[in-house]
Amino acid sequence: MLNILKIDHVGIRVRDRNRAVAFYELLGFEIQAEGVFAKGHPVIMQHASGVVINVLGPASEPDGPNVLMDVEAKHAGYTHIALRVESLDDTRAFLSKHAIAITGTMNFGDLNAVFIRDPDRNVIEFDEYPNDQPGTRADGSFAEHP
Repeated sequence: MLNILKIDHVGIRVRDRNRAVAFYELLGFEIQAEGVFAKGHPVIMQHASGVVINVLGPASEPDGPNVLMDVEAKHAGYTHIALRVESLDDTRAFLSKHAIAITGTMNFGDLNAVFIRDPDRNVIEFDEYPNDQPGTRADGSFAEHP
């Protein structure tokens, strides 16, 4: 077994640096460091929770559907980031206040989730569980979900 300590960061490719940074700042991320975005260097952002993202770019394809989530053909690749929140009610209120559309919801076992899209249609899932250890993972029941 490899001794993995945690996820270090999540890389998110975007088209417009300023638009993406403003969006993630709204969610509470702050710029920690950055290189030359136009050359593909990341804008490294961190949330007070410790979650780190690398905003990468610029994307070379025009705006369109997210190929990993929005097209019928299912391509291999990372489809979304899931961030655990304390309260989905508070999350919904925050999203509504800032006119961020909820694009989907999911309830399964003790998991309740809402989904949004960033300005480049990258999917972000916000998860709420009633306990520290998600029951859907602890008892294996999530594997039965279609």
